[in-house]
Amino acid sequence: MGVWILAVAALVGAQAPVDPQDFLEKYGYLHQDHHIHNAVEVQLAVRDFQWLSRLPVTGQLDEDTLLQMAEPRCGVSDEGSQQLWAQRVHVIFTGKNRPQHRSKRSFTQVEKWYKRHLTYQIVNWPQHLSQGSVRLAVRAAFQLWSNVSGLVFQEAPGGPADIRLAFYEGEHNDGSSNAFDGPGGTLAHAFLPRRGEAHFDKAERWTLNGHKGHNLFIVTAHEIGHTLGLEHSPVRHALMSPYYRKLGRSLVLSWDDILAVQQLYGKPPGQRLVRLPGQVLHAVLQEWELIELQSRPEALGKPVYCQNVFDAITIDQNQSVLVFRGSVYWTVSAAGSVSSPMPLRQRWPELPSAIEAAAFSPLDLKWYFFKGKRIWRFTDRSLDPGFPKRSSDLGLPRHPDCAFYYAPLGHMVVFKGSRYSVLDLKTLRQVPYYPRQLTDWIGVPQGTNGALTHVDGRLYLFREQQFWRFDPVKVRVTREGQWAKDLSWTGCIPQSNRIL
Repeated sequence: MGVWILAVAALVGAQAPVDPQDFLEKYGYLHQDHHIHNAVEVQLAVRDFQWLSRLPVTGQLDEDTLLQMAEPRCGVSDEGSQQLWAQRVHVIFTGKNRPQHRSKRSFTQVEKWYKRHLTYQIVNWPQHLSQGSVRLAVRAAFQLWSNVSGLVFQEAPGGPADIRLAFYEGEHNDGSSNAFDGPGGTLAHAFLPRRGEAHFDKAERWTLNGHKGHNLFIVTAHEIGHTLGLEHSPVRHALMSPYYRKLGRSLVLSWDDILAVQQLYGKPPGQRLVRLPGQVLHAVLQEWELIELQSRPEALGKPVYCQNVFDAITIDQNQSVLVFRGSVYWTVSAAGSVSSPMPLRQRWPELPSAIEAAAFSPLDLKWYFFKGKRIWRFTDRSLDPGFPKRSSDLGLPRHPDCAFYYAPLGHMVVFKGSRYSVLDLKTLRQVPYYPRQLTDWIGVPQGTNGALTHVDGRLYLFREQQFWRFDPVKVRVTREGQWAKDLSWTGCIPQSNRIL
């Protein structure tokens, strides 16, 4: 059985394989860590996991279950969540709490704060986001809960504070089971009252508006729920669901989130609940990002993406490099001058507020943009008829890592995880015999967030702060380094410092 499990886990795509028994032990479905569990124990544990994850409850480790285990999630154990949720629903229908049975550990006796005014402190800061952006996200996350409960929150920058938020990497004195695992996997974890701590994986790419990485506001709001005494919820779209969800159009807090916090802390003064749709918060975060980028001075004469990361990069027919991040983009001319950040939708109004991949094609002089399940194609600034199209209609994957026009093939290439696809731009169909394994590109890593062919004829691929130069003649990577320090045409090396 164990061999079959690992074989299936290895087939679930780009996500890292998960050992099901380790997972079920880590998140409280199986007890006695590193114990050999019998088939009945495993089946019951899988059923409980499937119930909380809203999967068909079969008790079988099928592909959907293994895929769900590999999704990014909160590191807090799911143990006791089912009993607490059942009790919450019982209160709805009867108005009474269920009688609590004495046991070694009672999950129906929740911990809570015995005061209504709580302070918080941001102990340190993540990469890729300014302190102002982090403060905004955290303040909005606390406000989300105070809008629907009797709680009031106030930042105490110098401490001491009731709730402390901090960013760590790997093992951070919380025990080996709470060690962070790098990008993906466990995003954050928190402790119930009254320890009052929430820890976030510093290795994650935290964002407020971009579609690559994980939204700090959403994850912070979830972890705050734990610091208030809330457990994980099985309700679809609940903020307290254990798995990460993007900031969508729907209400951020579900009825179950609100009921859970009100059972502990009561309703807000005046009984007036304020529930905000995700699209409203998304617009606020987008506006904040744009104002901050346009108002803050560029550090040492460099655009802000040089100190952080970007969502996409491409090069146009004039050899100008375009760098995209969140709702804005920069242009680096062939002469090396860098524009100020410009709103993405000012030039291409029909685009979403942020994109995941972008590519200019010299074959047809068109712009291609990718986000989620759709593709947009523009001629200059005008959206082409029939676009946006569904990626699946063109045979391409959703949420691509990057896209670029590749002259040796004469087609568009799209990377996603461990595979790549090739799109014929004349027929808008995937070329036969694709997708193929990324190992065809010798030396190219998975997870690149941008790529372009520069005037030297080489393909440059980017991931975080690193770049890889791929030689089409040698068909392999011939150089790698840090793009902000080594590549002058990215706009990150002041012209006075460039070596001719």
